[in-house]
Formats: sequence, C-alpha cells, structure tokens
Amino acid sequence: MAFQLKDIVPWGRSLAEYRAMFALSADDLKRRILDCGGGPASFNAELTQQGGAVVSVDPLYAFSVEQIRSRIDETFDTVMQETRANAGEFVWRHIPSLDDLGAVRMKAMQTFLSDYPQGRMEGRYLADAVPNLSLPDDTFDLAVCSHFLFLYSDHLDLGFHIEAITELCRVSGETRIFPLLQLGATPSPHVLPVSEHFRAQGYEVAQVPVSYEFQRGGNQMLRIRKVA
Repeated sequence: MAFQLKDIVPWGRSLAEYRAMFALSADDLKRRILDCGGGPASFNAELTQQGGAVVSVDPLYAFSVEQIRSRIDETFDTVMQETRANAGEFVWRHIPSLDDLGAVRMKAMQTFLSDYPQGRMEGRYLADAVPNLSLPDDTFDLAVCSHFLFLYSDHLDLGFHIEAITELCRVSGETRIFPLLQLGATPSPHVLPVSEHFRAQGYEVAQVPVSYEFQRGGNQMLRIRKVA
C-alpha cells in the first residue's frame, strides 16, 4: 500500500531544504517571498534571521503555539509510521535513515515554534489560505509552495489547484511549486492541465529539475512567471 494520509498534516522543512527544493539562489533570497502553506517549517525563522523578507500563510497560524505543538505531537508518529511502511518510495541519500528524518523534521519544527509567537506579532505568519488571500496584488516577487499543491491531489481537485495558483500569481510575479508528485510518489494528474491552463493565460510555465529528491522521482518543481 502506498503512502497515505487522511488529512493535511503539519510537517516542517528547513531553509536548506527550501533552497534545494526551489533552486533558490542568493539573489532569490533577497526578494520579497511568500511561503504558501508553510506550516511549521523553519524557512521563515531562518531566512528572517539572515535579513530576508518573507511572509508565511497557512490556516495553521490561527492557532496558538501550544495548539500547534499539540497537533505536531498528535501527527508525528502517524507520518513516521507511514514513511517506515513505505520506505521504498523515498531516496535515503541526503537524509540517510528514518531516525535522521525524524530528527531533521523535529529540529525544523522546534525552530518554527520558537520563532512563531514573535513572528506572528510581526505579521510574518498569517492565518490565510489560497484561493482567497487577504493580500494586495503584486505584494511579493516570489511565491513558493512546498508539499501542499500537487502532493495532496486526492484531497484537492483540479479546480482548487487552478484557483489557488491564480491567487498566487495575483500577489506575486513568480510562483514555484514542489514537488510534482502526489502522496504515494506517483505523478500528480493535475500538473499537465495546470500547466496548459496557465500557458493559455499567457504565463511562462516550466518544469524545472532541482537538486532535492526525497520522494523517489520528486526532483522537479513547476515555475510559473508573469510575462512582462
């Protein structure tokens, strides 16, 4: 049986992973960045500490630090059990073992939890969600979306994907989405129709190879740019 989750779960990734997943250059990290569906990632905390400008949006941020910590504790073992049962779906290169995976993820989430109260006060963590963001047009230079769109293709239909990405393109000049696989490490059926839709709307759309691969075969992102 392939990797499955009944619900979207909080699962944190680091700045280093974001850089690899989205092929973020040093210049990219100087841009105004929107992290869509950021969850308990440490990307915002780490990049802010380095002087970057990033805002993360996720419905999770409606909750207190204690509530988010509790949700992480509730779901952590489930994700680890699914990963253990489906270890063949993953590439154990950058993260060599299941124990290392747990440690890496928990470290990122602890960094997030430490930063979250201050970040929420500063407006860096907003309880907001696609496809209806409460943000002005063209607020950001770059929007990134990790392990939400495409990954949960069984939970979120094609119409939702098109509406969500349309909203990201409204608030940002460029959108990058990773991975292009769904749970179970199989290609998302939404990638091709999404790509065709946005090309027809006049956007530049490309599937771009990246250096990150944890889900086997999950080493590409989708990049959608407004054409000047």
